[in-house]
Amino acid sequence: MTQLALEIGPARFAAGRVAEDVGEDEIRRIAVPSRGVWDACRELLLDAAGNAEVSSVGIAAAGPIDMAAGIVAPAEISEWRTGFAIVEQVRKLFPAAEVRLAFDGVCLALAERNFGATSTVMDSLAILLSDRVVAGVSVGGFTVVGRTGNAGHIGHMLVPGFDERCGCGGRGCLEAVAGADAMVRWATGQGWTGGSAENLVAGALAGEEIPVAAMERTGTALGRVIASVAPLLDIDLVVIGGPLAVAGSPLWKAIGAAVATHARLGFLTGLRVVPSELGDVGVLAGAGVLAMTPDGD
Repeated sequence: MTQLALEIGPARFAAGRVAEDVGEDEIRRIAVPSRGVWDACRELLLDAAGNAEVSSVGIAAAGPIDMAAGIVAPAEISEWRTGFAIVEQVRKLFPAAEVRLAFDGVCLALAERNFGATSTVMDSLAILLSDRVVAGVSVGGFTVVGRTGNAGHIGHMLVPGFDERCGCGGRGCLEAVAGADAMVRWATGQGWTGGSAENLVAGALAGEEIPVAAMERTGTALGRVIASVAPLLDIDLVVIGGPLAVAGSPLWKAIGAAVATHARLGFLTGLRVVPSELGDVGVLAGAGVLAMTPDGD
């Protein structure tokens, strides 16, 4: 029997079989189309399954979600913005399978607990720095899911000193500063012409002035939010992953400086902030953990 993992991101879908020896080249990825979103997702899952009988599917989805109803409503996917019954549709596709849905931040925390840096600690925060900024919270060794399944929307915490308009309609959200589009928009406003988050990271690594400043700005905002969350949850480890987390010292020095400045309570003395070791597969790996989890756990 085959277990599948599905990642529903704002711009791409990824799927793969759950197995210890699955390689990067066996993960299927597609861009989210502007139309026919479910058709594309269905074909991706069928391709991943091959001719095997599927026993379970773990779904990691960009929020908001309604975990109890099995509905996803990511703002970035226009066809699904008002809600799509993803669990029901996947069950129709694989009638013998158990289908489990969780917020992608929760899945990231599951992956870090099972395969990554937080496996040896009880209280931690796993952050994905990408198109969106999301997190998974682990307290007492358990991943926090929340009332509706949306615990971990760290991107919509307010950042002291920032007032940018966010896609959610608010102002001063972390994602409005540290999300990929927000970073590119800010850098472009400063005269940078690189055009993409990937180029922004490359520019920061090369020491270019505006990309370095963009990463320092993001690191400062992120560090301030970490310093706010850490005393609330009494965590001792923060893991940061995603495509923007590889931007090198401008980002990481700024994070460290902001945390050192603002996380001053004595019980936070041992707080560590480290890069994830899971690369680009953390969320999908967490969906795999979800697929392997017996119902009720």
